[in-house]
Amino acid sequence: MSNRPSAGRARLALALAVLLGGGALTALPARAATAADGLAVQYRTSASGATADQTEPWFKVRNTGSSTVQLSQVKIRYYFKADSPTASYRFACSWAVRGCAAVTGTFGTLSKPTTADRYLEIGFTAAAGTLAPGADTGDLQLRFYRSDWQTLRQSDDYSFNGAQTSYASWDRVTARLAGATVWGTAPEGNDPTDPTDPTDPTDPPGGGQTLFDDFDYGSHSDPALSAHGWSVRANSGGPGVPGATWDPSKVTFVSSGGNSVMNLETSTAGTGASTTQTEVLTKSTKFRNGTYAARVRFSDAPKSGPDGDHLVQTFFTINDLKAPMADDYAEYDFEYLPNGGWGEPSNILYTTSWETYDPDPWQAVNQHSEQRSSYAGWHDLVVTIDDSAITYYVDGQVFGTHDARYLPERPMSINFNQWLIDLNGQTSTTPRAYDQQVDYVLHVKDQVLTPAEVAAKVAGYRAAGTGFVDEVPAS
Repeated sequence: MSNRPSAGRARLALALAVLLGGGALTALPARAATAADGLAVQYRTSASGATADQTEPWFKVRNTGSSTVQLSQVKIRYYFKADSPTASYRFACSWAVRGCAAVTGTFGTLSKPTTADRYLEIGFTAAAGTLAPGADTGDLQLRFYRSDWQTLRQSDDYSFNGAQTSYASWDRVTARLAGATVWGTAPEGNDPTDPTDPTDPTDPPGGGQTLFDDFDYGSHSDPALSAHGWSVRANSGGPGVPGATWDPSKVTFVSSGGNSVMNLETSTAGTGASTTQTEVLTKSTKFRNGTYAARVRFSDAPKSGPDGDHLVQTFFTINDLKAPMADDYAEYDFEYLPNGGWGEPSNILYTTSWETYDPDPWQAVNQHSEQRSSYAGWHDLVVTIDDSAITYYVDGQVFGTHDARYLPERPMSINFNQWLIDLNGQTSTTPRAYDQQVDYVLHVKDQVLTPAEVAAKVAGYRAAGTGFVDEVPAS
C-alpha cells in the first residue's frame, strides 16, 4: 500500500456471481459476410427472455480474410437501449477461449440515438494474440447488467435476438479491424467509422479526455510543475519509517535516453531522523475510470552506500479513507520491493486493488497479484478501470485482473512515491541513497486502452512536441 503502513495486510479476493436468464423471441434476419469483409461475427444468447437479470451476448469472431489479424486491433459493438436515461451498466466475461483477462468491455453513448442509444464495445488486449486466416476466437461468453441489478428489458435492444440460442452470423453487431468497419450494420446514423469521428491515429476509439505529462521541468520549485497540477510532498506522516521526512528538494529532473525524467531520491543513514523520502501527486482528486499509464525505472541497488533496505517504489491512484472500513475508499497500486519487506525475503512486484481497510486494529479488503523476481530497469506500467474489472499490465503483458468488487466509488489522485518500510533490512549507519525515475504519466478518462494504444498515444504527443496536456474536468 502506498500511503499508509502495510504490515500484516490481508489479501482477500471476492468474486461476483454469474447469473443466467432464459426464454425466447422471434429471430431477426442476418447477413452473411463476403471474403473481402476480413471478419465475420457469430452471435448467440443464453439469456433469451424479453427481460432478464443480465444480457448475455456471446460471440465468435472469424478471420475471413487472407492475412493474420492482431486481435488487439479488433473491436465489436453490441447496441442496446438504456432502460432509463440514468441507468449505468457493468460488463463481465464469464469465460473465453482466449482468456477473460485478454477481453475488454466498455460502454458508450451513441451520438444519434434511434433504435439504440448505447453500445457495449468488446476489445482485446495484446495477450489475446492473433487470428490466422479461417480461424475463429472460440467462445466469448460475455454478459452485462445494470449497476443496480434491476431487471433488464432486452426485447427493444437493436443487437438482441432471443431466438438465436446457437451460434449463427449476425449483422446487428459491428466489427472493426484497425479502425475500419468490416462487418455488420450499426443503428441508422451511427456508423462507427462516421467521417465526423476523430481521425487522429493516436486517439483511442471513443475518445477520452486526457492528462499527459512528459515531466520536462527545471526543479521541484519550477512554477510550471505546480501550475500543471502537481504537488511535491513536504508534510510529515506515513507511510514509512517513524521520524522520516518528505523532502521536496530530493525530487529532481534529469535527462535519460534523450527525455527529461523525474527522479525521486530516498536516503537514510540507519535512523528515522536521517531518513528522507519523496512523493509527487496530483493536487486534484478527479480521476476514476479509464486508463492510467507510466514508464517507471525501478532500482534494485542504491546509487551509493550499502544495499538491503526495505524500500518501496510506486505508481498508484488513491482517495482518502473517511472512516475505518469506509466502503467508498479506493486505491490501485504498483509497488516494487527490491529487497523484500512485509515478510518477503527478496524482490517482489505487487499490484493491489483496495476496497477498504482499518488501520487499528489492522484489517483490509483487497485483491492482489504478485511476481517474485527482479524488475530493475525501465518498465511500462498500465492499469485500466472500467465498469467490470481492474486490469494491470507490465511491459504489454497482463499482470493481474481484479474483480468488480474493488471498483472505485469516488475519484482519486495520481501518485508516485519512494519510501522505507522499516530499517530492518540494513542496519548500517553508513549513508545510502536510492533512485526511482518516471519518464511520463498518461490518463485517459473513461476509455480502456491497450498497452499498444498507450504507446501510440504517448508517441503522438512526443512527435507533436506536446509535453503537457490536461483535458480531464474537475470532479
